[in-house]
Amino acid sequence: MADPRGFLTVTERQIPANRPVDVRILDFKEVEDRSTQDEAMLRRQASRCMNCGIPFCHSGCPLGNLIPEWNDLTWRDDLDGALERLHATNNFPELTGRLCPAPCEYACTLGINQPAVTIKSIEHSLADAGFDRDLITPQIPAFLTGRTVAVIGSGPAGLAAAQQLTRAGHTVAVFERDDLPGGLLRYGIPEFKLEKSVLDRRLTQMEAEGTRFHTGVDVGRDITGEELRESYEAVVIAVGTPLRRDLNVPGRDLEGTHQALDYLTAATREVHGHGPAPISAHGKDVVIIGGGDTGADCLGTAIRQGARSVTSIEIMPAPPQQRPADQPWPTYPRLFKVASAHEEGGERLWATSTVEMLDDGHGRVGGLRLTEVRLEAGRPTPVAGTERVIDAQMVLLAMGFTGVAGAGLVEQFGVSIDPRGRIERDQDWASSVPGVFIAGDAGRGQSLIVWAIAEGRSVAASVDRYLRGSTELPSPITPDQVQFQP
Repeated sequence: MADPRGFLTVTERQIPANRPVDVRILDFKEVEDRSTQDEAMLRRQASRCMNCGIPFCHSGCPLGNLIPEWNDLTWRDDLDGALERLHATNNFPELTGRLCPAPCEYACTLGINQPAVTIKSIEHSLADAGFDRDLITPQIPAFLTGRTVAVIGSGPAGLAAAQQLTRAGHTVAVFERDDLPGGLLRYGIPEFKLEKSVLDRRLTQMEAEGTRFHTGVDVGRDITGEELRESYEAVVIAVGTPLRRDLNVPGRDLEGTHQALDYLTAATREVHGHGPAPISAHGKDVVIIGGGDTGADCLGTAIRQGARSVTSIEIMPAPPQQRPADQPWPTYPRLFKVASAHEEGGERLWATSTVEMLDDGHGRVGGLRLTEVRLEAGRPTPVAGTERVIDAQMVLLAMGFTGVAGAGLVEQFGVSIDPRGRIERDQDWASSVPGVFIAGDAGRGQSLIVWAIAEGRSVAASVDRYLRGSTELPSPITPDQVQFQP
């Protein structure tokens, strides 16, 4: 453990400060100012990790991260040891340290009566320090098995599966329909949350280890499922949940209404020099329908593009700011959260539903008719007399994803989809088609990056066992495993 008295002597929770709002909204660089955290501060925060007997932070993380161990090594100033423990369970700590909502911190024992240990920040700092000091290097397999695996999709689940299988000695090819690998990490997450240089340095490591990336290839159209099965001994489908939830209200087809992912992709491409974005919030009243992380990403992007105003709408009532009785420690509670984008501006409307999108007289959206709602038997019900109209020249639908399309790739592989739009799989992560395995949101449904990486690692172990009869690769979870999950 770390300092036996650390949690008693260091009671203040400290994390790196964000750059000032008036500065950071002028660019798309990451919001956090890492220069505000020195090594002494990092070691002090790691020392707060206590000898709690049963580290519930493990149960809060589907990866089973060895959090007390790398906290102890951080406090002892053993970066090499801390990085080894960090990577023992997590292929991409620099990504989870930036993007995960940290269910481990909500399960932290210290968090019962003090602010939780800064697990996410320590993880982030360790990973970045490892890259900065060239301590994170390619792990090239000692021998090749001669077995071949195709991974479809290069999001966190596909990348984790690919890296594990490559390190086991298999020849792995990753197919990505976009022009660069990364899936939603590449274009679905704004630069101010994840600078793509962070992603690229990990992809460089994977390429050096032997993973091959084939970009601009839409499996199901450019190459068929049958062709992949003929060319590779095993296939991992990790395409996420590409179908986006839509809003069926009058005026939905008016010009100026966009899916959030289309908007975020266009903005990120512009930041990286692909030309002016075809969708821009500049000078417009923007309304974002959906109050989750994607909605916050749209908010921060619209502010940086110079929107006149931004309003975020959530149909559910505002969550509480403290743990409710039915969400006790160490479960992951649904609490009121303020993302960095919310600090930058915009208005948040809760318990509000869209009734109609209004035509400006030229076939474009000009406003939204809204109504307040209340929960009755668990369902939002309009409140009479609360309708009103707000201006909107751009509407972004950030309502999540619903599943995988039944045509194309799914049809060609002959795999089946359950009623929730997920590809069916068994306890070995295998589909009904021999040699075809399912990883990540495609089989689980929309979830967190830590679940995607955990599934990628587990699927890799099953594929390795399928190809060789046994495996030494770790398998952190099973498809029906129940943990303290959000």
